[in-house]
Amino acid sequence: MLQKKICMVGAFATGKTSLVARFVNSIFSDNYHTTVGVKIDRKIVNIQEKTVNMILWDIYGEDEFQKVRMSYLRGSSGYLLVVDGTRTNTLEKALNLQRRVEDTIGKVPFIMILNKWDMKDEWEIDNTDIDAVIKQGWTVVKTSAKNGLGVEEVFQTLAKKIMDE
Repeated sequence: MLQKKICMVGAFATGKTSLVARFVNSIFSDNYHTTVGVKIDRKIVNIQEKTVNMILWDIYGEDEFQKVRMSYLRGSSGYLLVVDGTRTNTLEKALNLQRRVEDTIGKVPFIMILNKWDMKDEWEIDNTDIDAVIKQGWTVVKTSAKNGLGVEEVFQTLAKKIMDE
């Protein structure tokens, strides 16, 4: 069995923990819990006829008071860059984080997640901003940890990208 470390990276309160909970345990909670340090979960998936043990590192969210410790990223095969579609500043934070992650661990597969699609009436991120990121060759997926939209797809897609490396 292959083991692959995947990190969840993004600003605080973007839904990283909720996305992992939805993917691993098929659950969602409206209660907000700040991640302290890192929370590690696992899920075994079958990708391209191989069994892969995905080790998911849910890293605390970055805010104006604390920066993500890049040492948590070492050994990662890929990462999910999580943005809260209802807060524009989380996109700016994600763009900055992506550069720092790449400087730390090099180019590894990643996907930008635009989370909270179930709240699209409150969406702040403009399509032109999304198009600019896609033009850079990034994979962008809209998800909702609350209703499950796109969650399984995004983890499967990242796993396939990692396996194709």
